[in-house]
Amino acid sequence: MDWMLTEEQKELQQMIAKFGKNEVLKRAQECDRTGEFPTDLYNKALEMGLHMIDLPEKFGGGGFDPVTAVIVQEELAKYDAGFSVSLFASGLAAKPLLIAGTDRQIQMFTDILAQGKMAAFCLTEPQAGSDAGASQTAAVRDGGGYVLNGRKCFITTGGMADVYVVFAMTDKSKGVKGMSAFIVERGAPGVSVGKEEDKMGIRLSNTTDVVFEDVRVPAENLIGAEGEGFKLAMKTLDMARPSCGAAAVGICQAAIDLCRDYALQRKTFGRPIAVNQAIQFKLADMEIATETSRQYVRYVAGLIKAGKPHSTEAAVAKAYASDSAVKVTQEAVQIFGGYGYSREYPVEKLYRDAKIFQIFEGTNEIQRMVIAGNVLKQKA
Repeated sequence: MDWMLTEEQKELQQMIAKFGKNEVLKRAQECDRTGEFPTDLYNKALEMGLHMIDLPEKFGGGGFDPVTAVIVQEELAKYDAGFSVSLFASGLAAKPLLIAGTDRQIQMFTDILAQGKMAAFCLTEPQAGSDAGASQTAAVRDGGGYVLNGRKCFITTGGMADVYVVFAMTDKSKGVKGMSAFIVERGAPGVSVGKEEDKMGIRLSNTTDVVFEDVRVPAENLIGAEGEGFKLAMKTLDMARPSCGAAAVGICQAAIDLCRDYALQRKTFGRPIAVNQAIQFKLADMEIATETSRQYVRYVAGLIKAGKPHSTEAAVAKAYASDSAVKVTQEAVQIFGGYGYSREYPVEKLYRDAKIFQIFEGTNEIQRMVIAGNVLKQKA
């Protein structure tokens, strides 16, 4: 529904589309196959400030409101979802600071990003995915700071980031109430990047382990108070889930665009397959799922912009949009038939890219637990 966008948002969307078509799309298929990381492409996006779009202007960010941010994220994901996810990982890492950080911390963090560098959000561990309270990474108080030890995994931009927001246990006896959050710079002694994941999809994104061995962290790098880390992580993910949904919508739209063109060109029995009701119904259902996801994602972004509660709605947006992305891309492969299963055509890549959105930033099973829990708390 373009009529709902402001002129500024339309211009921004067009700018992203131009960058996506001219720069991202022509590299995406090749890098997906080779596993090459397109550093030059990221550098162009960083020069455009796309990794800082949702950070406050007073700290050097773009100052985009949440609705505008998801519009940008959706548009870029149409051309490559992995590129979009990694580019906006810095905004994810910044959210705990925007929630509970001091102005000094936010300025230090954004000053690093303003140099064309990236950040990463470090929560997941080998034994602590959905169960964040099982985290083994520890931060032990030592003099005027903390000593950090542990390993994080599946960290988006882990190998590219120059600054991390790291969640660690300051008092494991308290469970999730003993988790705290810290700013850790990549150059600190004891910080290293572990293995890089060879992923099924979003292969233009960098996903690695990040290892912390006796890393000394100044006390002033503690975000908020000790024991607030889990709460900060959950608030951050609530704020970030519309972004995840927006990228899933971008995948959906890319699939619809490809299928429409293919259905009009591909002929069987002397007629374009687009005249077949079976194909039309598939396209209709794909459009229903995509537009519903798009509008709900923007609705949740609007709630965040207005400062309204949004935990349930954010979970709905993430789960519904990502489930839709898998269904829509699956149908896209079916519409393309045998060609859809070939790597020569782009829809199989969309199918692979879509799957991760049901898994990361809280699996869709976790989203349903959040939704059900909130529904059961409601009074008649």
